[in-house]
Amino acid sequence: MTATSPSTRAHVSARLEDAVYGLVADRLHRRGWRPRVVAYTTYGAPPVDGDGWVRVLARVKLSPPPTSFPSRDVARWWREFFTVTVPDVPLSVRLGSRRHEVRSVRGGYVDVVLSSDLASGWQDILLQVAGRPDAVARVRVVGPEERLGVVSDIDDTVMITALPRPLLAFWNTFVVHESKRRPVPGMAALYTRLRKDDPESLVVYLSTGAWNVAGAISRFLARHGYPEGPLLMTDWGPTADGWFRSGQAHKRTQLRRLVHELPQLRWVLIGDDGQHDPQLYEEFATQAPKTVRMVLIRQLSATQQVLTHGTPTPPGAEETQASDSLAPWLRGPDGNALAAQLPSAWIHR
Repeated sequence: MTATSPSTRAHVSARLEDAVYGLVADRLHRRGWRPRVVAYTTYGAPPVDGDGWVRVLARVKLSPPPTSFPSRDVARWWREFFTVTVPDVPLSVRLGSRRHEVRSVRGGYVDVVLSSDLASGWQDILLQVAGRPDAVARVRVVGPEERLGVVSDIDDTVMITALPRPLLAFWNTFVVHESKRRPVPGMAALYTRLRKDDPESLVVYLSTGAWNVAGAISRFLARHGYPEGPLLMTDWGPTADGWFRSGQAHKRTQLRRLVHELPQLRWVLIGDDGQHDPQLYEEFATQAPKTVRMVLIRQLSATQQVLTHGTPTPPGAEETQASDSLAPWLRGPDGNALAAQLPSAWIHR
């Protein structure tokens, strides 16, 4: 969710995509479709010696008139991909007693930090596009006394997806029924145990998956007992800089941002070895050792590795030694194996 500077000419891929979306949006608008806002769970901080703040995450999409809405059907996630987004739409955002006016940017995205007087804990904020009912977003306001944060990957960490393999990614996204998706055994219970001394501690789900499926992922997490928390997704379409976005760059940027915005927290980083989580986490733990409490890596089997990226060994396995990291590293095939290795008093380190 990054705005393009008006003085910077976007990459040809982005201009082509915008032109196509513009033509489709014009036609749908003539048929009575109007913008609506989809609000995402997010995080912030309370007022302490000044204003508090909330990172507002949302997206503006075109929707048909209320009388023509189809019945709700979440059978397959492919329905989430076929949306028309709308840039430059004004929105009203209410954060406690504060009201702000913002506008959507390219892709219909809203990703802004706004002043707030919300107290610590879970709160609700309201977002509105003219002529539409308010959209409600949940916000975890993190107090200055809190110390624990958890960052979790999604694909093949909490949910079995084999996402990087294009054919399997297509099958999982466009064919598999939402209720058929399988959680990684023991991971939800592991997250509960990690947070046993502070059941409301912040959990952030950081993924290279598309924002289009954020709603489906949130439903999956709730259905399988994972803690509520913000999703930090990305966009699979062309970017202002090129044809493709970098998943590793997205994760690296968001990790650094979380540490900067919430400096009182030390983080447990959870991922899998089917992509590049170990290399990314080692880099981060080496650069900012005082911010990382523990790294947990789910180990895929040889068969799962082949299904994920085509070879039976983890990518870059020889590069990840974790020798310079001050935080303990735990590895196991599922949440049960990882939980069995947790130090009994690790939270009090």
